[in-house]
Amino acid sequence: METIFSFVQVILSVVVIVLVLMHSGKDAGLSGAFGVGTGSGPFGGGSLGGRNLNRWTIFFAVLWTINCIVLIKLN
Repeated sequence: METIFSFVQVILSVVVIVLVLMHSGKDAGLSGAFGVGTGSGPFGGGSLGGRNLNRWTIFFAVLWTINCIVLIKLN
């Protein structure tokens, strides 16, 4: 069981890292590469894309935290 949660922790860590890197502002970093800060791109408008990116980041960060707590309780 601990192995499964450890594997999930690694996956969640990578997802959170990628989402945080996409938050760079003013068309710098990965957010500019994917058009998050502009009016065009795969995420639609800049404000909607930014809000959705924030929501996904918070969601996966909460999952990561819960998984950390479960891993601590298992040990």
